[in-house]
Amino acid sequence: MKKEDLLNDILDESISKSGMSRREALKMMAISPVAASVLAGSTVASTKANASDAVGHIVIVGGGAGAIMVLSRLKNALNNPNITIIAPNEVHLYQPGQVFMAAGEYTFEDIVMDNNDWIDDSVKWVKDEVATFDAPNNKVITRAGDEISYDYLVVATGIEYNYEAIEGLTKEDIGTNGISSVYLNDLEKGTANGGIITHKWFESVQEASTKGKPTVVFTQPSTPIKCGGAPQKMLYLCDDNLKRNELSANMIFATASKKLFSLPTIDEALHKVQKRYNNITNHFGHDLKKIDIKAKKATFRHIYEIQGEVDEDFGGYEMITKVDTVEIDYDFIHVVPPMRAPHALRKSDLGWQKGSAKGWLEVDKESLQHRRYKNVFGIGDVCGIPMGKTGGSARHHGPVLVENLIAQMESKELKAKFDGYTVCPLKVQYGEIIMAEFNYNGLAPSFSFLDPAQPRWIWWAFDLYMLKPMYKYLMMKGRM
Repeated sequence: MKKEDLLNDILDESISKSGMSRREALKMMAISPVAASVLAGSTVASTKANASDAVGHIVIVGGGAGAIMVLSRLKNALNNPNITIIAPNEVHLYQPGQVFMAAGEYTFEDIVMDNNDWIDDSVKWVKDEVATFDAPNNKVITRAGDEISYDYLVVATGIEYNYEAIEGLTKEDIGTNGISSVYLNDLEKGTANGGIITHKWFESVQEASTKGKPTVVFTQPSTPIKCGGAPQKMLYLCDDNLKRNELSANMIFATASKKLFSLPTIDEALHKVQKRYNNITNHFGHDLKKIDIKAKKATFRHIYEIQGEVDEDFGGYEMITKVDTVEIDYDFIHVVPPMRAPHALRKSDLGWQKGSAKGWLEVDKESLQHRRYKNVFGIGDVCGIPMGKTGGSARHHGPVLVENLIAQMESKELKAKFDGYTVCPLKVQYGEIIMAEFNYNGLAPSFSFLDPAQPRWIWWAFDLYMLKPMYKYLMMKGRM
C-alpha cells in the first residue's frame, strides 16, 4: 500500500469518531511523536530492495503486538523468509483501548482487530500455545504435543496476570462485590472484559456517590506490570468523572512503590494533578496481599523506613526498614494484579535464573538477544530488562530485534541497540494527558519544545483518535 493510501486510511478512521476536520487531523499527525516520520516521507523499515539473503527457520511465539510487528518486519527484511508463528488467537485486541473503554470513550468493537490481516499464507501459522521451551535442543512443544524445531526463536509471549496471588481473589470475582480490574482479558478467546467491567464500575461508583461518600481504593502491585501508569489513569479518570458531576468519594491510591512516578519531573507533575481533586490519599509502600470479598476489606503488606538512633559521635543515623500489615475497608476497589512471565517460560531455561528478574526472558537490555542462547531474541513485555513493558517500547524493540537477528543469521556483529525507550500517556483527567517519554537515561521527549510534564489536550486527542489507526495500519505492518 502506498504511503498516501495509508495516510488516508488513518485520517478517515481518526475523523470518523473524533468530530475533527481533516485539516485538524492533519495537524495532529504533524506533531505526533509516532506519525512525524510518516508525514516527513519515511518508508518502511526494510524493503525487498535491500532485503537480506540470509536463510533459516524462524519461529515466533506469540500473537500480540510484539509478535506481529516482528513478523511484518521480517517478511520485508528477508528475501526468502521461512517463518512459523505459534499463536492461538485470531482475534487481536488493541489493549491500550481498554482504558478508553473504562472511560466510556471506546466500545469493545473499537478495539477488536484480526490477526488474519497481518498473518498471510507466506507464513506457517500454528494456532496453538507453546507448553515447553526446549532451548538446548532448539525446539518448542505445543499444548497439543507437536514438536517444532527452529534455527532462530523470537519470544513474544507477553505477560501473565496473576490475580490468584492475592489471597481470597480469583478472576471470576472481578466485576462482583465492588471489585474491578481494567486489565482483565482473555486474548485467546478475544475478550476484553476488564474495560467493560470497569466502565460499569465507574457508573456504580458515581451512583454510590450520589448517596454518600464511598471509599474507593486503587492498587498497584510490587511486580513489574504492563503499562505502569494504568493504575493512576484509573484513579484520575474515575475521580474526574465524579468531579464533572459535582460528586466526590474518598479516593485511596495504595501502591507498592515509594512514589507516584520514577522520574522526579513527572512525579512532581502528578502530585500537582492530585491537588485538583482534593480527595486523594496516597498509601506508599502498600502491596495488596488479601481481600475479604464479603466484608470488603483489603489487607496490604506495608513496607516503610523509620529513623534509627542518632550516632552521638558522628551525628548520623541509619534508616531501619519496617514491615507490618494494614487493613483498609472499602466500598469499591480497582485491583491491578501481580504480573509475571507465562508459565512455559518460567519453567524453562530461557528465563533469568535468579535475581529480581527471575523468570522473565533473559535478554541483553540493548541487543534483545538472549544472553546464553544466541539464536534466541525477545520482544515486548516478556523481556527481563529494566524498562519496556509498553506498546511504545515494543515498537522500538522491533527494528532493533530484526536488525540484530539478521546480523546473527549472517554471522555479523550485532550493532543495533535498544535505548530503553518507553512512553506512558498518563490520563490525568478527561481531555488531558501527560505524555511521559523516557529511556534508560531519563526523560526523552520526542519534541523538546513541549514540556513533558505539562498535561495537554493535544495528547488526549492523539491517543484517543490517532494512535489506534496508526497501530493498525503502520505499527502492525512494520512500517514504523
